[in-house]
Amino acid sequence: MNVFFRKRNPKFVKAASLAVMMLAGLLAAVPTVFAQAKPDPVALLKELDQLSDFSGKDFSAVFTIVTQKPGEKDSVTQARIFRRDTKKQFLILILLPEVNKGQGYLREEDNVWFYDPTSRKFSHSSVKENLQNTKAKNSDFTLSSFADDYAVTSMTEGTLGKFPVWILDLKAKTNEVSYERVVLYIRKDRTMLLKREDYSVNGRLMRTTAYPKYVELDGKLLSTQILILDEINKGEKSQITMAEQSVAPLPDKVFTKAFLEQVSR
Repeated sequence: MNVFFRKRNPKFVKAASLAVMMLAGLLAAVPTVFAQAKPDPVALLKELDQLSDFSGKDFSAVFTIVTQKPGEKDSVTQARIFRRDTKKQFLILILLPEVNKGQGYLREEDNVWFYDPTSRKFSHSSVKENLQNTKAKNSDFTLSSFADDYAVTSMTEGTLGKFPVWILDLKAKTNEVSYERVVLYIRKDRTMLLKREDYSVNGRLMRTTAYPKYVELDGKLLSTQILILDEINKGEKSQITMAEQSVAPLPDKVFTKAFLEQVSR
């Protein structure tokens, strides 16, 4: 046997052990250092925007919205959504309830129209308006850009359930958005929105929205289940589920008043 292993110098052994301990400590610290590195908040917002941006393609889906209010029977609203994000066009066609069937919302250039098949008339609407009798707004189903519409006022770290998150506090840069202030909770390990808080101009919490389920579509990440809590009228909420999502091309006529009148007959 090698003499070196039979007669080890105690000082050498102690020094070697210390070096191993120091190396282990440094290696253990490496993940922590990387975990604490903050991304650029604007870049993070742009990445989040891209997850639901179908520019260059058309998008359609069916959304079912179950709304609950204390003391009332649950109401069900169903709508088919058509989007052409390149031109920021959309059409929302109401399928349920039967009494509202055929009603719709259309964005034509800078105008948002509401169509009532009973009167056969169009009236001005807005993306800020609630969709029928639900807690969802028209803007929840259309293309939006956090990076364009909001400025980041702060970025902190936190935990939501079992997920480490980035918490971005945003302030509106335009009056075209539905809320003056928005707080986003974004997963760290994979960019996706888990929760959103919407505040009024005077700082009052208006809505809390959770995004528990996602699906991949054509390289994008879409939430297939959304829960919206009304923070003003406690106990009132809407749960949205998405189905029949598609990126198949749509005819140009879909985004016209004539088409909305035709399918509403």
